[in-house]
Amino acid sequence: MIRRWAPWVALAAVVVVVLAVTLWPGGERSEAARAHDLELQIKCPECQGLSVADSQATTSQAIRADIKKRIARGQSDERIRQVYVDTYGQSILLSPQDSGLGLIVWVLPVLVLALGTAGIVFALARNRREPHIHATSADEDLIARERGADA
Repeated sequence: MIRRWAPWVALAAVVVVVLAVTLWPGGERSEAARAHDLELQIKCPECQGLSVADSQATTSQAIRADIKKRIARGQSDERIRQVYVDTYGQSILLSPQDSGLGLIVWVLPVLVLALGTAGIVFALARNRREPHIHATSADEDLIARERGADA
C-alpha cells in the first residue's frame, strides 16, 4: 500500500514546496524592483502584446519614467496601476483582474485541470476495483472443442 501512495505523496510535497517558494513574500522590495514589476504588468499602448518593460516605443519610455516618479512620490502599486487603467482602460493591464470576470480567467483553467485529474484518478481507481473477467473451465472446454473441430 505504501509503495502505491509514495509517488503521489512525493508529487504533493514537490508541488507544496514549489508553491511555497514562488508565493512566499520576499520582504520589502526596492524601488527599482517595484518599478520593473509594474512595467511588466502594464501593456505598451502602441505595441502589440508587449509590456512597457519590453517595448522601446516613446510612450513606453514615458510610462516607465512616470512609474519611477510615482514610486518616488510614495504612491502604492495599486494606485499606479489604477492611474493607467483610468487613462487607458482595463485592457492596459497584461494580467486579468483578480476579482469579478477576471477571477474566472484565473480560476477556470485550474478548476478544469483539477476536475480532469479527479476524473482520471476516479476512472483508474474504479478499474482496479472491478474484478477482471477470467475464463471458466466451461469456456476453456468450449474453446478446445472448437479448435479441435477446425483442425
